[in-house]
Amino acid sequence: MFDVIVLGAGAGGLTAAIHAARAGAKVLVIEKTDACGKKLSMTGNGRCNLSNLEMGPEMYNASAQEDIPTYFERFSVNETVSFFSSIGVVTQEEGGYLYPVSGQAMSVVSSLQRECERLQVTFVFEEQVKAVSYDDEALAVSTDRNRYASRAVIFATGALSGTKKCGATGDAYYILEKLGIFSTERYPALVPLLSNDETLPEVSGVRAFATLTFMTPKKDLAAEYGEVQFTKGMLSGIPVLQASDVVAKALALGEEVTVRVDLFPSYDDDLYEALVLSVLERKELPGMERVSILDFLNGFHNSYLNETVLRKMKLSTSMKVKNISREMLRSILMHYRRVVISVDGAASYEKAQATAGGVPLNAMTDTLMVKRTPGVFLAGELLDVNGRCGGYNLQWAWTSGAIAGKAAAEYAKQ
Repeated sequence: MFDVIVLGAGAGGLTAAIHAARAGAKVLVIEKTDACGKKLSMTGNGRCNLSNLEMGPEMYNASAQEDIPTYFERFSVNETVSFFSSIGVVTQEEGGYLYPVSGQAMSVVSSLQRECERLQVTFVFEEQVKAVSYDDEALAVSTDRNRYASRAVIFATGALSGTKKCGATGDAYYILEKLGIFSTERYPALVPLLSNDETLPEVSGVRAFATLTFMTPKKDLAAEYGEVQFTKGMLSGIPVLQASDVVAKALALGEEVTVRVDLFPSYDDDLYEALVLSVLERKELPGMERVSILDFLNGFHNSYLNETVLRKMKLSTSMKVKNISREMLRSILMHYRRVVISVDGAASYEKAQATAGGVPLNAMTDTLMVKRTPGVFLAGELLDVNGRCGGYNLQWAWTSGAIAGKAAAEYAKQ
């Protein structure tokens, strides 16, 4: 008989196990894969962006913003830094982003696991949890191999994002539903977006800084700025990932979504008008009339995006400048500030860094126990909390894991 059983040995699960054990609980961690922290080991391109100093509710999905400050008051970014210091992980700040000085996500995983082992946390690997149920005064956890009992259970399995090798199958949703714990609709978050727009560049890796405005016919969904990657069939880059959850939701609801791209985001209207006038004057230079419009625009912007703009306007790239009026050239140049691209879907959960949707925070106590299900706690991605790029999702894992772990240990003592 254990005091606390933690389901999942990822970021939230390991943190929960440590805090429960530090509070005196006898802890078991059940992990369906063969090792701890598989998804965590790949975060931040292997560097592990642990958190961010610019922390606020606006960094998270709208449905979580009202309730999430309650949890960060209990376990903040500063407490995260102290927690990692306590397990031997030294952190450093880079423009507000927090990383381990080691630069290795695996060092974070091994430090978390080592602390669990020091606290005599028991691990069981390669067992698939099939059900959690009440058994007299205890909670019974049934796997495909064994049955375990405890006073409290913490679900920290992760959700749907990531590869199946990381255990990202979302099976916990069904187990929770059998306990009467239901989730909102789920969508991939921090994921590239798909586009059937034929005007996109044929080659991969075309990058440009831009301001993106994601829209439906009725409203603007989100506006983002940053480096965008344009590829045939796909839009990616941080500004795309940041808006992907609201876009995926709108698409799932059957709404038509487009994105308006401003390819000169650093130019205000006056500065861009001056740029346009200088290009119009260059058109009148001797010999320029023999140049194709594509060659004429060489240097104005990325050559592949120059082609995209011309295709958008249904103009041949081989047209001679002499055949283009001053008014038409102005229209071409102004189009760089309003390139509209269709968005047809979100990439798969396998390419997603997070899952939007889940068990709503208003179904939880301030200790992350399900209000209507005593002894059952949740941490991490199963909850309806998803943050922006920059360490926000990991901060939620540390915060929710710490709160749930400590609270579950206290519950088990009752």
